[in-house]
Amino acid sequence: MEEKNISNKFLNDKHDLIVVIVKKYFSEEIMESAKKVGAEGGTIIFGRGIGVHEKSTILGIPVEPEKEIIFIIVDRGKTEKVIDSIKNSADLNQPGMGVGFLIELNKVWGIHH
Repeated sequence: MEEKNISNKFLNDKHDLIVVIVKKYFSEEIMESAKKVGAEGGTIIFGRGIGVHEKSTILGIPVEPEKEIIFIIVDRGKTEKVIDSIKNSADLNQPGMGVGFLIELNKVWGIHH
């Protein structure tokens, strides 16, 4: 099989990956706020929380809190605006609302905007 050189197909611009983990049903609001300030889209996957503060019960039966994990790749020039918008829309400065973090990306391909 012929080996393809894809190094020249990486985007030259710098990009960041914004990851936000929130309670179930909050992802749509977060994505809308991110798109309003320049994010092109994102990916949402589902998970469950197992942290120290994630213990709840219904009638004495333990319930695992459902989470939504949002991945948004943005141009580095838009990162701060998107993060600020997400923090404000999801009240991430309040305890128990969720957590977000940023990962600098070295190489990105497949984005066609």
